[in-house]
Amino acid sequence: MDPELIDDCVHCGFCLPACPTYSLWGEEMDSPRGRIHLMKQHVEGTPLTEEMAGHFDACLGCMACVPACPSGVRYDRLIESARAEVERVRRRPFADRAFRALVFGLFPYPRRLRALRLPLRAGQGLLARARPVLERVDPRLAAMAELAPPVARRVRLPERVAARGRRRATVGVLTGCVQGEFFPEVNAATVRVLALEGCDVVIPPAQGCCGALSVHSGRPEEAARFARRTIETFERAGVGTVVVNAAGCGSSTKEYAELLAGDPAWVERARALRFADLAEYLAELGPAAERHPLPLTVAYHDACHLAHAQGVRAEPRALLAAVPGLVLREIPEGSMCCGSAGTYNLFQPEAARELGDRKAERVREVGAELLVSANPGCTMQIAAAVRRGGGDIRVAHTAEVLDASLRGLAPGVLGASRGGGR
Repeated sequence: MDPELIDDCVHCGFCLPACPTYSLWGEEMDSPRGRIHLMKQHVEGTPLTEEMAGHFDACLGCMACVPACPSGVRYDRLIESARAEVERVRRRPFADRAFRALVFGLFPYPRRLRALRLPLRAGQGLLARARPVLERVDPRLAAMAELAPPVARRVRLPERVAARGRRRATVGVLTGCVQGEFFPEVNAATVRVLALEGCDVVIPPAQGCCGALSVHSGRPEEAARFARRTIETFERAGVGTVVVNAAGCGSSTKEYAELLAGDPAWVERARALRFADLAEYLAELGPAAERHPLPLTVAYHDACHLAHAQGVRAEPRALLAAVPGLVLREIPEGSMCCGSAGTYNLFQPEAARELGDRKAERVREVGAELLVSANPGCTMQIAAAVRRGGGDIRVAHTAEVLDASLRGLAPGVLGASRGGGR
C-alpha cells in the first residue's frame, strides 16, 4: 500500500453515495475513505487484524468511487494492494482457503470450465433442487449453483475471419474464460460484427486467462503470469490491437503495464499492445455496414469495470441508439453495482444478493424487453436475481444486438436461451 496514494485522500466524503457497501450498511469503515483510513493505520504500524481484512474483503472493487473523487485518489490501486497484503499476512480459515482454491483452480482455466459443461447441462434441474441443501452447508456453494447459466451449445471459432467488403483494420479478439465457455455466442457475435465492419479478425486458439480475477483478488504474481502469457499469445498472432468484450478483462488488460511494472522489458511489450473494449473500438472505427431495424425496448446496464474503470459509457449507448427501431431506456441507479464484481458474488453472497435484488428491481421498473450488458458476470448475476424474484427478462450482450441488426435477424433471437426463466 503506497503511503503517497493513501495521503491523496482528504476524506471529503464524495465517495460515500457512490459506494454500494456504504449504501447497504451505512458503515464508515465499509466506505472507500474508511478503508483508506484502515490502510493508513496499517502502513503506520497497526497489525492487519481480522476485522480490517473483513472490511477490505467486503469491498466490491467496483471503482464507482474513482470517478466520484474530486482529488483523483487511485482507490483501484489501493484496494488491490490492500487485498494482496491480506493474502500475504493473514491465514484464512480452512473453509475459506478451500473455497478460494476451488474458485481460482477452476475459473481462470478454460479447459477446466469446459469439463463442467456436460455435468452442468445434465444437472441443471438438480442444481436448482440442491440449492437449499447447499445453503445450509455453505452459502457460497449455493451462490455458485444459483449463478450457473444454462449451458449454450459449443461454438468453434476459426483462427482468422476475413473482413466483409473493404478491409479497414486487423484486430485480435480476447475470448476469455467464462465468456468463452459459457457465453460462446457472444464471442461469435463479436467476431461477426468486427468482420462486417471491415476488420480482419484473428482469434488465437491457445488463449488462457487474462488475469483479471487474480489481480482483483490480491493475487498479483498469479495475475502477472496470466498477463505475460496473454501478451505472448497476441504477439505471436501478429496483431497490434486486441478487442475485448468482457468489462473486467478489458479493465485488467489495459493495466498490464502497471501490473508488470517491476520488469521493464515486459512493460514495453505490454505497452506495444493496445487492448480496447468492443464498443470503444467500434465507436472509433465508425459504422460501415448497414443497420437493419430491431423493434425492441432495451435497458442498458453499465458494467462497473467498463463505466468506472475504463470510462466507457457513451459508446455502447450510441451504438445501440443507432439501431433503427430500438428504444433505449436508462436504469435508475444505473451506476450502482449489481453485486457480481468478478468473484464477489461467490465470496460475499449475502451482500451480492442484496445488490442483485436491488438491480433487478430497478431493471423491472423500466419495462424493457431486453437487458443488455457487456460483462458475463453481470449477465449471470442479474439473470439470477430476476429468477429469484419470479420474473423473466431476456439478457444479451451489446455485440449480440449489433450482430442481429447487421444480419437483419428478428428481435426474438436475442437472449432466448439466457433470460430469467429456466
